Amino acid sequence: MWAKHDCRSDSWLPLWRHMEDSAAVAGLLWDQWLPIGVRRLVAEALPHGEPDARALAVWLAGVHDIGKATPAFACQVDQLASTMRDRGLEMRSAKAMGPDRRIAPHGLAGQVLLGEWLEERHGWASARTGQFTVAVGGHHGVPPEHGQIKALYEHEELLRTPGLSSRVWRQVQTELLDACAERFGVTERLDEWRRVRLPQPVQVLLTALVIVSDWIASNPDLFPYFPDGASDNDQDRLTAAWRGLDLPAPWRAEDPDESARDLFTSRFALPAGAEVRPVQEAAVELAREIETPGLMIVEAPMGEGKTEAALAVAEIFAARSGAGGVFFALPTMATGNAMFPRLLDWLNRLPGVADSRHSVHLAHSKAALNEHFAGLMARTGRVAAVGVDETTLASRQKLDERHRASSELVAHAWLRGRKKAMLASFVAGTIDQLLFAGLKSRHLALRHLAVAGKVVAIDEAHAYDTYMSVYLDRVLSWLGAYRVPVVVLSATLPASRRRELVEAYAGQSVAETQWDEGTPDAYPLVTAVPPGGTPQVRRPRASARSTTVQVERLSDDLDVLAGRLENELADGGCVLVVRNTVRRVLTTARALRDRFGAESVTVAHSCFVDLDRADKDSTLLRLFGPPEKTDARPTGRHIVVASQVAEQSLDVDFDLLVSDLCPVDLLLQRMGRLHRHQRGQDQERRPARLRTARCLVTGVDWTADVPVPARGSVAVYGRYALLRSAAVLRPHLEGGTQRPVELPADISPLVQSAYGERPVGPEDWQEVMKEAGEQFARHRADQADRAAVFRLGDVGKPGRPLFGWVAAGVGDTDDTPTGRAQVRDSRDSLEVVVVQRRDDGSLATLPWLKPDRRMRPRAGVELPQDATPTPFAARTAASCGLRLPLQFSGETMDQAIEELEQLYLRKWQGKDSPWLSDQLILALDEDCQTRLAGFSLRYSPSDGLEVSRAEEPKWPTA
Repeated sequence: MWAKHDCRSDSWLPLWRHMEDSAAVAGLLWDQWLPIGVRRLVAEALPHGEPDARALAVWLAGVHDIGKATPAFACQVDQLASTMRDRGLEMRSAKAMGPDRRIAPHGLAGQVLLGEWLEERHGWASARTGQFTVAVGGHHGVPPEHGQIKALYEHEELLRTPGLSSRVWRQVQTELLDACAERFGVTERLDEWRRVRLPQPVQVLLTALVIVSDWIASNPDLFPYFPDGASDNDQDRLTAAWRGLDLPAPWRAEDPDESARDLFTSRFALPAGAEVRPVQEAAVELAREIETPGLMIVEAPMGEGKTEAALAVAEIFAARSGAGGVFFALPTMATGNAMFPRLLDWLNRLPGVADSRHSVHLAHSKAALNEHFAGLMARTGRVAAVGVDETTLASRQKLDERHRASSELVAHAWLRGRKKAMLASFVAGTIDQLLFAGLKSRHLALRHLAVAGKVVAIDEAHAYDTYMSVYLDRVLSWLGAYRVPVVVLSATLPASRRRELVEAYAGQSVAETQWDEGTPDAYPLVTAVPPGGTPQVRRPRASARSTTVQVERLSDDLDVLAGRLENELADGGCVLVVRNTVRRVLTTARALRDRFGAESVTVAHSCFVDLDRADKDSTLLRLFGPPEKTDARPTGRHIVVASQVAEQSLDVDFDLLVSDLCPVDLLLQRMGRLHRHQRGQDQERRPARLRTARCLVTGVDWTADVPVPARGSVAVYGRYALLRSAAVLRPHLEGGTQRPVELPADISPLVQSAYGERPVGPEDWQEVMKEAGEQFARHRADQADRAAVFRLGDVGKPGRPLFGWVAAGVGDTDDTPTGRAQVRDSRDSLEVVVVQRRDDGSLATLPWLKPDRRMRPRAGVELPQDATPTPFAARTAASCGLRLPLQFSGETMDQAIEELEQLYLRKWQGKDSPWLSDQLILALDEDCQTRLAGFSLRYSPSDGLEVSRAEEPKWPTA
C-alpha cells in the first residue's frame, strides 16, 4: 500500500510509514505544542481523562489515511498499482474508473472504513461512530455531508474491488486498522469509548490536530520518501524531523500574584509616580475573583489604558485556564500595525516569555510589509530535517544562533502559511481573522484550534456593524463552548449590545436572568461571565481625568468654516476637522489652504498608499502626540483635515475639534482627541481662546425643521443613527456653556439614549424619525439575513457528528479584499500597486518615498520591466499598495481590471517575484495622474488619491 508519490523523482512513501509518522507527530504535538487548556477540554470528554485523550489523538492521526487502502486511491500511480495487483489487490485503472472516483475521496473512504471496522470488530452502534470517524473524513478541511456518505455506500466497488479480490482488500484494511489500534494503544479502550458522546468542540479540535499532524508528516523535507528514507529507524526519523521543524512551545503563563500596581509597573514600564487607573484595577481584581475565566467586557473612556488592562487580564486568564497564547483583534490593518510593537514590548517583559522562545504573528494581508514583523521573519530560515548524527554546517550554526536563542520571539517559518499563521502563540491582527472562525469555509477546524488555545482580546467593539456582529456573536458562542477567555474593550458600548455579547458567550441561561438591571448608565463598567455562568459587574470610579467639552452647531458652509477658524486661530493653535467622506476631506482641505496656506493644512484619510499612510500616522504622532513624547508641536496655527482614520488608536491631541455629525459614540471617540493631554496648569500652554475644549458640529443643514445631514454622511452611517445622535446632543447644542458634554460622565447616558428604543428629540421630529427608523430596521434585517447565509451553525449536541459542518460554505477564505468582504458588509474593492511611468517609458517607485530604517533610498528605484525586480525594489513597490475607492467596485470593477491587466509584466506578476505576484499595477505618469475606467485619477503625497469623472474639469492647483 502506498500513501505518497513524487512523479519527478519516482520516490514514494508506504502507507504504513505515513501512518506511523503521522501518529508520532500527533504524540509530540500533544506533549510539546498543544496548550494545556485544549488538552484539558479533550480530556474531560473521555473516561480516563488525559491518557485517553492523548491515545485518541494519536490513533486518529495514525488511521487518518486508511482511505488510501482502496482501489479508488491506489489506482492513480500505474507502477505502484501494478505491484499491488501482483499481491492479489485487483483494481481497475484510474481511466476505467472515470469520474466515479470522485465519489470516494480518501478522507471520506477512510471515515467509512473506520466506521465499519468499529461496528464489525468492536460492536459499536453505527450512530456512535461518526463523532470519532469525522476526524478522518474531514482531514482535508471539509467534514463530509450525509449525501456524500450515502453515495459512497452505494458504490462499494470504490472501497473494495468486487469478486475474489474483495476479500483481500477487506483483509488488508482490517489488518492495518487492527495494527494501528494495537500500536497506538487503544484496543483496550474502544469498548468504553463506544459509550462516549464527544462534544462538537472536541470533534473540531481532534480534526484540526489530525490535519496539522498530516501536514507535518507529509513534508518530504522532514520525512523523506523511500528509497532515501527507507533506512531510517522510527526514532531517528522522528527526532530529525522534529528538530528540523523546531516548533516553539506554547506559552505557559505564570499566575501573577503581585498587586495591580506592581503588575502594571513591571509589564508596562509605568513612569515613576504613575497610578493604576481604577478601571484597570477593577479588571485585574475581577479576573482573579471570577469562578472560571470567561468573557470580560471593559467599558471605559478613551485614554484610560484599556489595552494594558486587557493584556494584564490575559496573563491572569491564561494562567488560570491553560491558554497558550493571545490573539489581539483590532478593527483595521492600521490599528493592527500599531498594536504589534506594543504586543512585542509586553511579551519582552512577561515572565515565562521573556526567558524562552515563542512564535508571534501579525495577521493581516500586508503583514510582510510591516518592518517590525519583517525583522522577525528575517531571523528564521526554511523548515528542513536535521539528522541526528549529521555534522551541522557552519552556516546552519549561524542560523541556529539567531533562530534558537534562549530568549526570542520568532515568526516561525512553518507557521507563516495562509491557513497556519493563526496557530502562532501570540498574534495581533484584524478582527476579520476572528470573524473567519464563524464563516463556513475550508479548514475551518484549524482556525478553531488557533483560537481555542488562546486568550482572545477584541478592541473597539463598538466599531462593528450588524453584519459583522452576526459573525462575532456566533464566534463568541463557540469560544464559550471551548472555554476560551475573551476580553472585549470598548469606549462606548450600548447596553443592548453588551447584553447580546454576554448572552452569545454564556448561553441561553443568562438570557433568562436580569443580571444587568441597575447598570444602564453605569460608566466605567467591567462585566465578567464564566462559560454558562452568572455575570458579575464592577463599577469602578472614573479616574481623575475629565474633560468638559462645549458643543455648538456650525453651518455646513466652507466659507463659514474658514472664517470661524481664522477667528479661533488668531493666536495660533491646532485644529482637527473630521469629515465623514474622503471627498469632503479633500474639498475642505482645498478651501482651507486657500485661506491659511498649504503649509498650515495637513490631510489624512484612507486613500494613501501604504507607505504614505504610515508616514502620515507617524507625522501626526510627532506633531500632535503626548507632550512628554514630542516637542515638535506647531507653534503657529495648523489644521488637520481627516476622515475617520482620526477616530481610532492614534494618541493625538488638538485644541479645537470640528466634526461632521456622526453616530454619537463615534463623535465621543472624536472628542477623545480634544484636550487629550494636560498642557500646563489649566491648559495654559494652549492659546488663550482655545483653553476651553470645544467641538463644532457641522455636516448638517441645521436650518431645516428636522436636521438634514450631508448626503455622504447618510450613505456612510444611515439617516436614523445621525438623527438620533442629533437628538441626544440637542440639549448640549442648545445649552451652550451651561450644558457642556462632561467626559467621561456623559458618555454612557448619551450612548444609551442614542441606541435605546425610546423616542428622542422634539415632537416635530418624530414622523421623520419613525420613517428613518423603519428604513434602518429593514437595513439591519437585510444585513443579518445576508450574513447568516455563510455563517457557521451553532454548537450541536454532544455526540452529534460534524457531518456537513461547513456545507454550502465559501470554500477557501483568507485576508484578501474578497475574503474580508465575506465577514464585512462591503463591496469587493480593487487593490493596486502604484508606480510611476517616466516619460521615457521606464517604471520606478514613487519619487517622494523616504528611506527605510537602514537608510536605503526607496524613492525613484528603477523597476525593470523585462526582469524580476530585486527583492528590495519589489518590496518597496509592494509597500505602495492602494485600495481604490468604491467608484471602482460593482460594474466598473470589471472594466478597471481589464484596463489594469493591459500592463502585464510576467517577471513581476508571475511567480518570479513573491512581493508582486498576481498584483495589479497602476502606473501614474510624470505628473502622477492617469485615467481608469472612465475616471481621472491624481495622486500626491499630501492629498493621496483624488478621483473625478474623466469629463469633469481638472483639479484646481493647491
